[in-house]
Amino acid sequence: MKIAVTGAFSYSGKYITSKLLERGEEVITLTNHPNRPDPFNGKVKAFPLNFSNAEELVKNLRGIDVLVNTYWIRFDKGNNTQPKAVENTRVLVDAAAKAGVKRIVHISITNPSADSHLPYFWGKAANEKFVVDSGMNYAILRPTVLFGKEDILINNIAWLLRKLPIFGLPGDGSYKLSPVYVDDLADLAVEAVYKKENYIWDAIGPDEFTFKEMTELIGKTVNKKRALIPFPPRLALLAAQFMSLFVNDVMLTPEEVDGLMANLLISKEAPRCKTSLKDWLKENKSTVGMKYASELARHF
Repeated sequence: MKIAVTGAFSYSGKYITSKLLERGEEVITLTNHPNRPDPFNGKVKAFPLNFSNAEELVKNLRGIDVLVNTYWIRFDKGNNTQPKAVENTRVLVDAAAKAGVKRIVHISITNPSADSHLPYFWGKAANEKFVVDSGMNYAILRPTVLFGKEDILINNIAWLLRKLPIFGLPGDGSYKLSPVYVDDLADLAVEAVYKKENYIWDAIGPDEFTFKEMTELIGKTVNKKRALIPFPPRLALLAAQFMSLFVNDVMLTPEEVDGLMANLLISKEAPRCKTSLKDWLKENKSTVGMKYASELARHF
C-alpha cells in the first residue's frame, strides 16, 4: 500500500509512520515543517501541506491508498486559528477524495460537538463531518490527552512539580480525564488503515483520574510531592499565562481549562488502549519533566 500521513515528522504522526514502515508500507508525509529533523533517514518523502493550493494537494495525493490525518492546531496564533484549521481540513479531505484516496483515518478528540462553545471541540466535530460526508471509507479515532516521550501536558506538569514548591489546581481538581499512550493510539490508527468498515471509536487508556489524582501521581512518581492548592479557574489561568512569559510559550488556554472542567476528556466507551500512565511514569520517572516542552517551539 501507499499511505500518506500528515505530520509524520511531528508527534502522533511519527509513531504511526514508524509502525507503517515496520510493516513494509510505502509512506509519504504532507507537512508544514519540511525542514524538521527526519527521524526516518529519508525513507519518508515529504510534500508540502499547502492548503492554499488545492491542486497541488490533489497531485501529491494521487496514487495514495489511505490518508492518515493528524493535522490540527492547539491554539490560535496569528493567522493560524482553529476556525482556519477547520477550513484547512475541509480542503485536505476534498483533495483526498478528488485524488482517489480510498480510505481516511482521521484523528479527532473525545466528545466533539457542533453545539460546543469551545472552538477545539466544535472544530473537531466539523472535521468529522467532512470525513463522514467525503465518500471515502473512514475510521475516526477520538483520543483524550496523549502521553509519551514527546508529550506536552504530562511532561510540563512534571516540570512544574520539579520547579515549584506548590502547584495551583484550576478549581478543585475533581474533573476527570483518561490519558492515552501515544504508541497505543498509533496501534489503533495502523489497524484502522487495513480495515474496510466505517467506524468512530474513542481511544482512551485504562486509567480514569481526577486531575488532582493525576497530578498527585506525577508528583509522587518523580519524588516531588507538592501542596496542591485549589485556585479559581481564571486565577489559575492567569498564573499559567504569567509563567508562559518566562518559558516563551502558551502553557494553558482558557478553552483547555473549560474542556477539562466540563469532563470532555473522558469516555463512556470501554478502554481500547492498554498502557497505564502509572506504569509509564514509573519507567520514565528519571526523564519526564526534566525539560520544559514548548508548543511554540515545536510548531511555530
